[in-house]
Amino acid sequence: MRPIIRALGGVGTAVALVVGMASTASADPVEAQGPDTAAVDWKPCPELAEVECGTLRLPIDWAKPRGEEFDLAVARRKATDPAKRIGVLVINPGGPGGSGVDFALGANRYFSTAVQERFDIIGFDPRGVARSRPVKCSLDVLLRQPSTYPTNQAEFDKLGRYNRELAADCRTQTGPMYDHADTIGVVNDIDALRRSLGERKINYYGVSYGTLIGQQYAERYGRNIRTMVIDSNMDHSLDTWRFNETEARTAEDSFTEFVKWCDRTEACALHGRDVAKFWDDLLAKADRGEITDPNDPTYKVTADDIIGVAFRSFYGPGWQPLAQLLLDLATAPTTPAAFAVKTAETVENPFPAVFCQDWGIRVHNQREFSTLVRRANQIAPHMRGSALGHSAMTGCIGLPEKVNNPQHRLHIKNAPKILMLNALHDPATGYEWAVNANRQSRDTTVLVTYEGWGHGVYDRSQCTQQTTDDYLIQQRVPRHGTRCAAVEPPIGAARVAEAPRLPAGPKPGLPGWLG
Repeated sequence: MRPIIRALGGVGTAVALVVGMASTASADPVEAQGPDTAAVDWKPCPELAEVECGTLRLPIDWAKPRGEEFDLAVARRKATDPAKRIGVLVINPGGPGGSGVDFALGANRYFSTAVQERFDIIGFDPRGVARSRPVKCSLDVLLRQPSTYPTNQAEFDKLGRYNRELAADCRTQTGPMYDHADTIGVVNDIDALRRSLGERKINYYGVSYGTLIGQQYAERYGRNIRTMVIDSNMDHSLDTWRFNETEARTAEDSFTEFVKWCDRTEACALHGRDVAKFWDDLLAKADRGEITDPNDPTYKVTADDIIGVAFRSFYGPGWQPLAQLLLDLATAPTTPAAFAVKTAETVENPFPAVFCQDWGIRVHNQREFSTLVRRANQIAPHMRGSALGHSAMTGCIGLPEKVNNPQHRLHIKNAPKILMLNALHDPATGYEWAVNANRQSRDTTVLVTYEGWGHGVYDRSQCTQQTTDDYLIQQRVPRHGTRCAAVEPPIGAARVAEAPRLPAGPKPGLPGWLG
């Protein structure tokens, strides 16, 4: 989440991952046939007049193209040097739930001058997100969630009933969009946007969950791509067991890297200590109910709260503020903002609508669930598995087995070479996901590895940015196996204790696959 959060000033939204059987999708997906698309009526954005905004009327259900419609919100930053203009660069910041309109509003602080000169940067809010008929749920229902760590079958069944209650509430608050917010719908929307813009081919940059959108666009509409960059990659082929293991492994790896940084860096508030033991002792203290929120003495800060804040900091990475926060919590807690929530009657919550339609992630009983949890804890004893992976998995318990967009091995043809980027130490989209997705598409993708930390690669270093820019502008494909050296994160590069929007991922305070 580092690059875009820094550029746009937000903290995550949504999520998504994987599970169930890796079912096989059609090798030749059928392109959606929708109504003729009119040109977007561009006007200055109300938030920022230098960027143009508009909407595109599209069907909610692409299987019924003449049925009910919604307005897809779109923003455009025109190329700053029209004489050098190459085309459009469609962008997506991930999530699911990230606003591409917001991304476009802040794109001048994210993309290089060279990219801004040559492309009209086009951001859109995916269906069910922000300005595009957002999925909404009642906050009181969201806050009634039972424990996501059921200890017996009765508690497991209670969690399933709650998930069904939440789904029904979100469907009532949202309308038919709730059942059509999956990524295949988004992919069809992008191609309708391409036609509306009058472009024969598009360029695409997607980060985090935006890589799944990119991958599936390439599967379905590969011939309509000029260049595509997918940064911090999803792997939509994993079954439940593999998903659980890989998410736990990447979370624990990020914790290990934080410990190594404290060991070598005097600026770490825990420098000179046994950081892993300090952490385990702090979680044990929270387990005993000994850490209280000073702004709300009735609220005991839990180990899950602390793990969630640490996990969020790894996206930056924001190691220095994390270390200070942990020290404060162990002595005199002074950072309630890290656990603060806001109140409202309804909140935007695209996670259950997108994730549980994109992934056949269904744990069926307490025995299966407890086996998965034990395995995650074996792999990630300090992080107790992956906060993100666990929340994604438990959020679909009890929901219907059939999903709109089940997992399958990546199958891309009729596309140019696609550039994949991934950090070696990414807390959310683990490096092995990128390796596996690249292996599945080796004839059409090339993977560039950033040997450092955090989530999102494009602007990590001169190497990562120049490699990407050369590809986007000149269509210069880097050599397979290209690696960019790690750059030590600057001290104080990210804030940890910022109060998040609700919900930020699968639950308040936890980011999803957002760039």
